[in-house]
Amino acid sequence: MTRKPLNIPATYMRGGTSKGVIFSLRDLPTEAQTPGEYRDALFLRVIGSPDPYSKQIDGMGGATSSTSKTAIVSKSERPDHDVDYLFGQVSIDKPFVDWSGNCGNLSAAIGPFAIHAGLVNTEKIPENGIVEVKVWQQNISKTIVVHVPISNGVVQESGDFFLDGVAFPSAEIQVDFVQPGASDGAMFPTGNLIDSINIDGIGELEVTLIDAGIPTVFVDAAAIGYQGTELQEAINGDSAALEQFELIRAHGALKMGLISELGQAKERQHTPKVAFVSQPKRHTTSSGKVVEAHEVDILVRALSMGKLHHAMMGTAAVSIAAAASVPGTLVHRAAGEKARSSITFGHPSGTLKVGAKAISNQGSWTVEKASMSRSARVIMEGCVRVPFDCVPLGFSN
Repeated sequence: MTRKPLNIPATYMRGGTSKGVIFSLRDLPTEAQTPGEYRDALFLRVIGSPDPYSKQIDGMGGATSSTSKTAIVSKSERPDHDVDYLFGQVSIDKPFVDWSGNCGNLSAAIGPFAIHAGLVNTEKIPENGIVEVKVWQQNISKTIVVHVPISNGVVQESGDFFLDGVAFPSAEIQVDFVQPGASDGAMFPTGNLIDSINIDGIGELEVTLIDAGIPTVFVDAAAIGYQGTELQEAINGDSAALEQFELIRAHGALKMGLISELGQAKERQHTPKVAFVSQPKRHTTSSGKVVEAHEVDILVRALSMGKLHHAMMGTAAVSIAAAASVPGTLVHRAAGEKARSSITFGHPSGTLKVGAKAISNQGSWTVEKASMSRSARVIMEGCVRVPFDCVPLGFSN
């Protein structure tokens, strides 16, 4: 007998330079309200993965790491927070959902979604002004504050704020990442500002390993033969380059203690990120805009899920700002070795300014808060239909 597909309430939103399918926890099937095989299978089918063609034609994904995302939001169990937010990065060509980190761009959408979904107490929402939605990020056990503009009692989406990597203007949303360093306080997992790793085929390579926003492996662009001005096609069309970056990422993950042997990096695709940095220079963005050297403090290119990102992951932006504020890191060196509380960096789509100030306490570095401006809007809301054949054996739904 043919069974009807699941019909699950969902909202498709853009947050920063990412898009994802966002669910209220209460709307998910009972089996998907807790972590496990059922939830992963369900989200894979929602997005359209695994797809051997890498197109995600039969799902909501857009066949890039920026558009293969899911999130679950619920009323917070913490008395001092509004909502809890769990992020799932869905692999495009493999049957895998990575829950190991956050999406900083999609974080900007969580505040507006929470208000739309009735998860924020109405007395907190002004008729006009800004509401601070306090979000508990469950993947990394950190607080995010999303400053959502309100007009006539509803979320204001329109505005004149342009975000490089997004074609149309929107209302500006400030996103604060509170104490973004590792939960154990070790922003530099090895205790070093610069480490050396030995990689077959590459040799000795200097890296800065940092856990702030998201675990990230930074390398100097020139050390691996790049200018730091590269666009997506220069990297993503070069299989040898992608293999090299994955080797660097895997060795960095091992050095950071995120994995116990190199092969495990394949099961942890979302973290750590790998990025290469260089001193400012005149360059052209993916939209054809020319950026002069004096307009940025540093150039950064980062890879996500094995591909060069079209702009910059929000969590990686936090890592960039944190590393740039600590004297002695590769990022600080490339940015001119200046004391700073914010940094403007160039990425493939344009530029981004991020504020962060690092504090040293007896040689241990921390960042109290990192802030950036993003935007977000609802693209579609309703229900997503999911075939029953995605449900693992042994489940009733």
